[in-house]
Amino acid sequence: MADYEFIKLHADGGVATLTLNRPEKRNAISDAMRAELIHALEAVAADRGTKALVLTGEGKGFCAGGDISGMQRRMDAPSGEVAFNGWSRQQRVHHAVSLLFRMPKPTIAAVNGAAAGLGADTALSCDFIVASDSASFTWSYITRGLIPDGGGMFFLPRRVGLARAKDLIYSGRKVLAEEALALGIADRLAPAGDEVRAAQAWAAELAKGSATALALSKSILDQSSELTADQVFAMGSQAQGICYTSSEHRESVAAFLAKMAQAKMAQVKAASGGRDGDAQ
Repeated sequence: MADYEFIKLHADGGVATLTLNRPEKRNAISDAMRAELIHALEAVAADRGTKALVLTGEGKGFCAGGDISGMQRRMDAPSGEVAFNGWSRQQRVHHAVSLLFRMPKPTIAAVNGAAAGLGADTALSCDFIVASDSASFTWSYITRGLIPDGGGMFFLPRRVGLARAKDLIYSGRKVLAEEALALGIADRLAPAGDEVRAAQAWAAELAKGSATALALSKSILDQSSELTADQVFAMGSQAQGICYTSSEHRESVAAFLAKMAQAKMAQVKAASGGRDGDAQ
């Protein structure tokens, strides 16, 4: 794993843990951190030895959102450059979010504290969220005169429904851990300080599955809300054809058939009273 300044990345037993590492800034995502995050996510996606990813934050907070210094630079830029600079930044933000969302392996956010704005969107980019009982979520963009730009308008309605998503985005109110679980923002709660271990244990369980089947299932499921049933069936047929050729499937079937053959031999032996040569 590469060395980074603003994130940490390590792997153990097929599970990679990526930690946002600017605790003095509550892990707010700067341009430099985003560049490292993109590099790390691309590396994790390409690493065949990594079967699942856990994302968390260093210190007391998960992620406070975008770095305020970036907002200052935007305010100080010449008026004629604001729009294009903003568009360019959005491309980088969406690239990082897409890498996490499209990661061809299970991803779990271990939310250890406050996840605000872009931080809340980043957590939602993962397949699952394990929240500390001291965690909180807020889509506070409205307080800055902004809209959710990190995927929140896509992810949040799929988690909580359209009306609740509108409430959370329009109000920018804080959602504490218990409510987050009740609303479906979080999937599991863990005691404070234990959320990363809980997420890693869950990731290790998911990592036992076929990497091929997991990647293909995730790809189709993430699109299923926008597809017709026939489209999902067609994509599933193609994916299953790939699964039929995978080493995981072939090895699993071979092991199952061998187990069945052993069981049948045991039945024959038991029926013959356990005597060798009775069939001669």
